[in-house]
Amino acid sequence: MRTAFRTLSLPAFLAAGISIATVAQAQTSAPQAADASVTEDVADIVVTAQRRSQSLLTVPLAISALNGDTLQNKGISNSANLATAVPNLQVSSPYGSTQPNFSLRGISVANEYNSNQASPVGVYIDDVYIAARTSHGMGLFDLDRVEVLRGPQGTLFGRNTTGGAINFVTRAPKLEGSNGYFEAGYGNFDTFRAQGAVETTIVEDQVGVRVAGNYEKGDGQIRNVAAGGRDANSVDTLQGRFYLRAKPGNGGLDIKIRAYAGRDRGTQAGVHGLTGPATPGQGFFKVDENRIGDNRTDAWGVAANVALELTPEITLTSITSYDGGKQNLQQAADGSPLDVLDINWRSNFRQFSEEARINYEGEKLKLVGGAFYGWDRTITDNRFNIGSALGPGVNGGFFQHYRQTRRSYAAFLQGDYDLTDKLVLTLGARYTWDRARYSDGFAYLFAGNIGGAETPLASTVPCTGVPGTCAYNPAARYAISGRNNALTGRVALSYTLDSGTLLYASYSRGYRSGAFNGGGYTSSVGITYIDPERVNAYEAGIKGRFLDNALTLSAAGFYYDYSNQQVQDTRPGPVSFLVNAPKSEVYGGEVEATYRVVRGFVINASAGYLSAKYKTLTLQNTDLSGNSLPFAPRWTATLGADWTLFDNGTDSVTFSPVMNYFSRQYFSPFNATNATGTGQINSELQQGGYAKVNASLAWTHGPVQVRGWINNAFNRKIYTYGLDLRGAGFPYNFLIPGTPRTFGVGARYSF
Repeated sequence: MRTAFRTLSLPAFLAAGISIATVAQAQTSAPQAADASVTEDVADIVVTAQRRSQSLLTVPLAISALNGDTLQNKGISNSANLATAVPNLQVSSPYGSTQPNFSLRGISVANEYNSNQASPVGVYIDDVYIAARTSHGMGLFDLDRVEVLRGPQGTLFGRNTTGGAINFVTRAPKLEGSNGYFEAGYGNFDTFRAQGAVETTIVEDQVGVRVAGNYEKGDGQIRNVAAGGRDANSVDTLQGRFYLRAKPGNGGLDIKIRAYAGRDRGTQAGVHGLTGPATPGQGFFKVDENRIGDNRTDAWGVAANVALELTPEITLTSITSYDGGKQNLQQAADGSPLDVLDINWRSNFRQFSEEARINYEGEKLKLVGGAFYGWDRTITDNRFNIGSALGPGVNGGFFQHYRQTRRSYAAFLQGDYDLTDKLVLTLGARYTWDRARYSDGFAYLFAGNIGGAETPLASTVPCTGVPGTCAYNPAARYAISGRNNALTGRVALSYTLDSGTLLYASYSRGYRSGAFNGGGYTSSVGITYIDPERVNAYEAGIKGRFLDNALTLSAAGFYYDYSNQQVQDTRPGPVSFLVNAPKSEVYGGEVEATYRVVRGFVINASAGYLSAKYKTLTLQNTDLSGNSLPFAPRWTATLGADWTLFDNGTDSVTFSPVMNYFSRQYFSPFNATNATGTGQINSELQQGGYAKVNASLAWTHGPVQVRGWINNAFNRKIYTYGLDLRGAGFPYNFLIPGTPRTFGVGARYSF
């Protein structure tokens, strides 16, 4: 039965989509199909998923595109909230909204939490790859759109995109007139928000500038019941962006220069560890913690996008960027009034990238090709304070330092060729050379209290023995190198019906480069360079508009042959190893639909089905074959609406509710399995199925809008992340509670 279901699962969602489309097509000719008012103002969403501007419905890829208004209506103010709008997308983190872990169709960093690891879901800002995962936890403001590309993007995006890619596209000056907006709001937890943008055209059609900013500050959302303790999950963020665009003489040269900077200073995420919701007087949205730390992060960068139209068919583009940032995360990881485990995660990031490409737009052939170079560096100084680590009443811990540099070179080419006026063949290939080095690595065991003086006792890196058995050597250093090459690509056939409906089928190969174990600090034996991840992905889909354009529908089914997922394996010592999960199988599908029922009433819905299993995996000498991949719920679904309750031409009132459903998901590759002799209780590391409801009510009068909103309206108590610490010798597991009910009101003025 299971084999039969797996065989049928790839076309299942496609068949469902075709069935809906067929019915819709048949009904279109019926007199009652749609009132003319229903189909007014049906706008195309333009995306650049294939490095050229195309209508979303003509791209043979599974893409979710959210514009700025959609983000606001759905209450998505941070990249960590995107899972509420995209099927088969999960976002998790042990650090709250800092350093989010994106999981697309089950492909994620699994149980890996170190800052040196690359996300298997590539994150981009205006086509610029962002290597540091700490910089992924950005506030979303003044965006044109967010594009989420599901499935490996190994040709045009390429670097570390086994799961997919997320491209945040900011608003660029339009070079006509002036415009802008300002909004401010207030919510519970004494939260104040302000956001705005101003754009002016200095020379009409030639030179324009846009400046945007975002600010939010609020108290902790997870109450701390410890005497005098600070609350967890507070918000304190400030971001700014400057955009200059120039088209000299309104000719073929288009220069875009974007600079940004931002910082976060909120308190750490709440932790349920030694104490939890079952502790008397605590409850779910509370912690009992004597040391609530700060999540201090900074990010900045500048990018130049220069495009030159040589002829109407040929355009040259250069994208040059330099970005940086740092994190200083002070995390009390025991969730108790005791000093059992306090960690200071500190890293400094730098990166440079250059992409040069050429676009050719012929009558039957369209080409995108070019070359890419990327360099990034991470310098890490972590400190792990372990209460009474050396004996009763003797405090101490471990200090860790290393430098990681990575270089990536690639050449790519993709072409779309019209075999007929309706049938298009897509062929693409990318060859990547990755080079990496882990250097200046050392770690040592020390005695000392949290925040006090430290006395080094023994070197643990470099040291291949049991922690504490190698004499302290301040000059000792550890270094290794790694390299790998990869050929990735894409083959697709797409067919457009007379009605405009698109059918497509594709094969894609994705790749995530090899990695160093950033979690090795108790012994150098675990610091190795492991193999890259690879995925062979098969997908079929349908996209189109039906019922006189009242219904917009897309559906896709997929099957992945996934190998070498990079996961953590903690062994007795405790020594942390980064290892490869040899084989996994992933299959499922998604459906997304927008239906304009009548004028002023639009239903938005999506659903995702996912089966993601390890075919071969052993951790801690325990066979986990057949277990589910972490952060891969079998079902996800969204149902929402935009309902204009009143509109007299001057004033309007719109109600926008949305419900999100997620079935059970595990936080660990162990699922509910316990390794023998570890004292693990891995059944704690999961979240059962749940639904959350968000809603907003907006009154608009000309350029003024007043909006009230509520998120997690029914105050659902859920965990968003969990980590096994029992296997590492601690008497508890590490769990992060989600956000409680939040609500507020805001006003916006546009000009």
